[in-house]
Amino acid sequence: MSDFRVFRLVKSYLLIVLWCGLIIAAIMRVQHVLADSAVAGDGTLRRIHVPILMYHYVSLLPEDADDIRRDLTIEPDIFRAHMQYLRDEGYHTISLYQLHDALMFGTPLPPKPIIVTFDDGHIDHYVSVLPILQEMGFVGTFFIITGRADTHDPAHVNWIQIKAMADAGMSMESHTKSHLDLRGRDRDFLVYELLGSFESLSAHIGRESRMFCYPGGRYDDAALDVAREMDIWRAVTTQPGMDHTTDNRLELPRVRVSGGTGPGGLEYLLGGDWLQ
Repeated sequence: MSDFRVFRLVKSYLLIVLWCGLIIAAIMRVQHVLADSAVAGDGTLRRIHVPILMYHYVSLLPEDADDIRRDLTIEPDIFRAHMQYLRDEGYHTISLYQLHDALMFGTPLPPKPIIVTFDDGHIDHYVSVLPILQEMGFVGTFFIITGRADTHDPAHVNWIQIKAMADAGMSMESHTKSHLDLRGRDRDFLVYELLGSFESLSAHIGRESRMFCYPGGRYDDAALDVAREMDIWRAVTTQPGMDHTTDNRLELPRVRVSGGTGPGGLEYLLGGDWLQ
């Protein structure tokens, strides 16, 4: 092969590498601009009333259940009755992304919107919750402790199940890597717990995750600062409430559904008298 031909091949290769680099940089720039736009919104301050239900276990109670487990557990038949009540009453389940777009850009929501969330990624979310939601034509938001999936904890959903739920239209979001108290932590710890979980989710489900749930509802100013740095669009708490505002991105209130809450109790919770 002549030196001139080698020179042409090397030149072509370098040009391809250069163009690939420019294309990748442009894509990353567009993604960053879109993320900034999603957080900045259109400048209009809005307040929207949307209940965000908070569930944990949806399973039968184990024989050795303590008071905490009892408070966090709804039996599958009762959960089905909850979802049937919502459907009968004309509620429409939406995602946190839809709520975010409504708050930031005024995107219309369906009548009687409601968000159904599930903390911790328990295996019953795949076994019991997913089929019921699909039967009702509903979507749910599941906050995953990614370290439990990494270690194949049988009490929690694994990555294959998480991907299947995402492909079924469910929102699979971050609940940190280890579900540890975020208060009083240094920045490195917070970045590891938050960013690490988001990166794992994105890698396994094939799309960006932008929503977050504080473990046990515990956080402080340092945790909020890191959440702001990471382009988290919305974060939910355990604080009670059903009204959300454009500028309250990282402290959304929810409606806790405690153990023993039947359809009548759910109706009472959605009525909001307990908030007065």
